[in-house]
This record gives sequence, C-alpha cells and structure tokens, in this order.
Amino acid sequence: MKQGRAHLGLVGLGVMGQNLALNFADHGFRVAVFNRSPEKTREFLQRLDPERGIVPAWTPEELVARLDPPRVILLMVAAGPAVDELLDRFTQLLAPGDVVLDGGNSHFRDTQRRGAALAGRGFRFLGLGISGGELGARYGPCLMPGGDEAGYELVRPLLEKIAAWVNGEPCVAYLGPGAAGHFVKMVHNGIEYALEQLLAEAYDLLHRGLGLNYQELAEIFTKFNEGELRSYLVEITGQIFRRRDPQTGQPLVALIRDVAGQKGTGIWTSQAALDLGVPIPTIDMAVALRHLSARWEERQAAAALLPGPGPFLPQDPEGLGFIDKLAQALYAGMVMAFAQGLALLRRASEEYGYGVDLETV
Repeated sequence: MKQGRAHLGLVGLGVMGQNLALNFADHGFRVAVFNRSPEKTREFLQRLDPERGIVPAWTPEELVARLDPPRVILLMVAAGPAVDELLDRFTQLLAPGDVVLDGGNSHFRDTQRRGAALAGRGFRFLGLGISGGELGARYGPCLMPGGDEAGYELVRPLLEKIAAWVNGEPCVAYLGPGAAGHFVKMVHNGIEYALEQLLAEAYDLLHRGLGLNYQELAEIFTKFNEGELRSYLVEITGQIFRRRDPQTGQPLVALIRDVAGQKGTGIWTSQAALDLGVPIPTIDMAVALRHLSARWEERQAAAALLPGPGPFLPQDPEGLGFIDKLAQALYAGMVMAFAQGLALLRRASEEYGYGVDLETV
C-alpha cells in the first residue's frame, strides 16, 4: 500500500462508526473516515493521536482517492434513504470490482435490491450485520456478512481481525448470497427481543410476585448465570440490579420508566415470519409487549382505576422452590426463542436461496 493510502474507507461517524474505526486502527489497518458533517469528523480526530492510523477525508472524492483498488468502503449510516443516497454518490466515483459494505440495520429486502442493482454494474456489495453494540464495535463484534462472495474474500482479512474471537475462531462467517447477512442479523435481533422479554417477566414475578428486593434479585440472577442460563444477558441483568443512582442513592431500576424502545428489526422479524408462514410466538409477543410498554400514559390511567396486586405468590421457605421452577421455565423459554428463530432462518434460506448453514449461525 502506498504511503498515505488507507486500507478502507469508513462513512458515518456515529458511535458505532467511530468505534469500528478505532478497532480497525488497533489492528494495524489505516482507515480513511468521512462524515456528512465535517465538524463531527473534526471532533473525532481531535481526540486521537495523529499517528493512530485514522485519516480524514472531507469529501467523497477525497475518500475514494485515498484507497487503492479494489477499494473497500464501509457504510455506517442509518438504514433507509441515506444508504441509497450514499450508494448513488460513491458508485459514481468507484470502479467495477470495488467492494461496498452496508454495516447498518437495513431491511433485508432493501439489501437484496441494492445488491442486485450494484452487481449489474460490476460492484461487489455486502450487507454486514454487526452485533455487540458500541463496546462490541470497539473491541470485537460478531459479524454477519452476506452478499457477493468474492467481495467477502477480499474483506475477510479485515473482518476477521476486528471480530470477537471465541475458542480460537473469529466470530465472522460468510452466510450466503443476497441479503443473507442482514436477514440473519434481523432474526438475531428478534431472538434478543424475546430473551429480554423473558428476563423482564422473570424479574416481575420475583419482584412483584415474591416481593423480593433488588439486592435479592441481583443475587438470584447472579446464581442463574452460574448454571445452564449462563449468558451475557443474564449476567448483566444481575449487575443492573446492583446499580444505584449516584444522585439519589436509590436502585437505578426503580427510577427507570418502564418503556422499552425499538428500532424496527423485531417488527421486521415478525413480518418476515408471517410472510413465510413460520410461527414464532415468543418473538411475536415480545414485539407486541414493547408496543404495549410504549403506551405509558394509557397504562398509568388504567392503573389508577385498577391498581394491581402486591406480592401474591405462595411462598415456601425463601421461595426457593418457586425460584428453581422459574429458572427452568426461563431456560425453556429461551430454548423456544432460539428454536423459533432458527426455524425462520431455515425457511427463509429455502425461500430466498441463501443456503445459510444453521450450525455456523
């Protein structure tokens, strides 16, 4: 690579884009970054050592000029029209054989459409699912690429370096043509919705049902994480119950409004399952309950008329029998959520020709 050149161009300097740029740089890759707002680029670079390996591009033309063919550009922008606008702009500057990755949560049908259109012009397009949130992007995400297989082979060394590693293997694998990567990421998010809802219901039964306090809840979920329920979500649930608000000293959970947001991928999972005739009731209900939680004012009005009960579950000594049964029910619910998600992936793979290897997923 010529001096001053970059291994890849990254477009979009939100938190995810910034953290991915830092991750690439940590692994020895030189990254050229571009953002529609020059001020955001300037603010990001001011925090970095000039020798970090991250260089600015103030225009799309400058970004492309910093890359050697076959060029690699990673889009980290919000799903929707912004992706199409950037693709239109950059493909006027790129050449056949160059690789473009969409690292946002784009709808799989949009990814399918874009990939087909760009392939017709000789570009290599990949939809890249990214899991792990802001910390994952910074220190090692799980990556779910799908699309042009030759394009994947070109970017594979980059992706494997920045991905999380488990048991000596990188958490990245080519999942199939077209929108396979973004479809898998969509279902991943749907399963996550279900797991979070199951945890919320377990919390409600223990807190309102048995009347347990937050310290007791923290101990129970920490214990859950030592057995067959061991997972990241169960681990952080136990940690959350120990967090206290620095201003009031009260348990943080007690101060948080019970409203769950969503970005649409859970809804898309339910819609895709309906289209394909695959029942995913645990995921569907998790999506519906997020909608219900968002109707906070209506729920408060109803609660004023119909106050709910206090602790109501029969207790044996310390409620241990019930807690053990709850752990078993929680485990069964999680297994069902995964089974439903994998059933949807299998059916979609048949219908859309993805050829997804469920064992790899």
